[in-house]
Amino acid sequence: MSRRTLLKASAYAGLMPLGALTALAADSPAPNAIAPSEALKRIMAGNARYVGGKTVTHDFAAGRAARSQAQYPIASILSCADSRVAPELAFDQGQGDLFVARVAGNVLTPTVLASLEYGTQFLGIPLILVLGHTGCGAVDATIKVVQDQAVLPGHLPALAEKIRPAVEAAEKETSGSLLANACAENVRQQVALLKQASPIVSKSYADKKIDIVGALYNLPTGEVTPV
Repeated sequence: MSRRTLLKASAYAGLMPLGALTALAADSPAPNAIAPSEALKRIMAGNARYVGGKTVTHDFAAGRAARSQAQYPIASILSCADSRVAPELAFDQGQGDLFVARVAGNVLTPTVLASLEYGTQFLGIPLILVLGHTGCGAVDATIKVVQDQAVLPGHLPALAEKIRPAVEAAEKETSGSLLANACAENVRQQVALLKQASPIVSKSYADKKIDIVGALYNLPTGEVTPV
């Protein structure tokens, strides 16, 4: 190994938790070394339990010491920051099962992308799911900006600009409410951006090491449906 290669490897190692390094060095696959389809199947089965009121009782104290050494999430979730949308609850998963990045409007930003890249590159997470929800306030505010030229305070205009393309695309639809269509379209557009997000996520997706999907959380029912 050349000195340059060694230094580069050391730099990457410095970003990685001890457990992740151990997992890479181990002969046996990590617990999250499953197919993307299996990861999606597991979290959707969890949502079915959540909707049906049959959630698993999680003992959060059990395994705490083991989790301090390593994490093996089965899915990365890009979720809206809305307080009513809690991915671990909605998918009935325990601590360490989901790697969640939350931001209003579930939009892709440079720092959010970096988080998802970390999960893909260093934690071996096989699935990225963009989780929007019905009645999203960030999308609704963007509709007001687009249609009524509303002026948002602070840094909110920057957020609205990321959602604007979805609203403008939804305006062309001939059925359904604009808000519902825009919420769904926003998820689809964020999924499309992730599939093109180079260098890490797009390559892993092209190599079929991961899958990237979108879904909507229904606030009244708690049901998650594919988009």
